[in-house]
Amino acid sequence: MRKYKKKKEKIGIVISNKMKKTIIISETKRIKHPYYKKVILKRKKYYVHDEYNISNEGDLVKIIETRPLSKQKFWRLLKIVKKYVTTRIKN
Repeated sequence: MRKYKKKKEKIGIVISNKMKKTIIISETKRIKHPYYKKVILKRKKYYVHDEYNISNEGDLVKIIETRPLSKQKFWRLLKIVKKYVTTRIKN
């Protein structure tokens, strides 16, 4: 019987949804510098397949690893964790 690796999952914020069926998310990690011991924010961008274009900029989403879908897309949208809500003040 074959053993399959568990697929990686990540959580990030949608920074762009301008393309068809593709979103770009940004994952932020907090790491401590090995020498200076200061906390540093490291960001990484991922191109994610969004089949039905359901996510918008600012949404917190969960993605999962998949086979290569294009030159840059190796992830697909699993679910939207939290929708981004804008509040406008009317004058």
